[in-house]
Amino acid sequence: MELILWRHADAEDGVPDEARRLTAKGRKQAQKMAAWLAARLPAGCRVIVSPAARTRETAAAFTEQFIIEKALSTAATPQGILKVAGWPDGAGTVLVVGHQPTLGAVAALALTGEAAAWSLKKGAIWWLARDADGVRVKAVMTPGIL
Repeated sequence: MELILWRHADAEDGVPDEARRLTAKGRKQAQKMAAWLAARLPAGCRVIVSPAARTRETAAAFTEQFIIEKALSTAATPQGILKVAGWPDGAGTVLVVGHQPTLGAVAALALTGEAAAWSLKKGAIWWLARDADGVRVKAVMTPGIL
């Protein structure tokens, strides 16, 4: 199984939190990362996103074919995100578009067995792969590198 954790791109400030939209910078970040992902992701990748406007807009830069999942909201837990994604025993590739600090904790939990305060930059991805040899980091990419 492969799991890609994508933090939403730069978003405006404000309330309600779930309604915050991407800024112009955030739309550019999302487009850059979406192009990078499109060149590398296998067909049939499942895309699941938080209900928040900024995560839906980030995912939409990549595809309109995504599933909105309440378990990925700003109140999500690392364990809940891994469960929804099917990690570690699922099949195929799953792209999760969500929020920090939870996505950082998901990466730590998937790689070390313990949730920890790891950081994902805005618009960045962590690509994890699990096979018979264990879990490895396949890629870490930020929009600023692209």
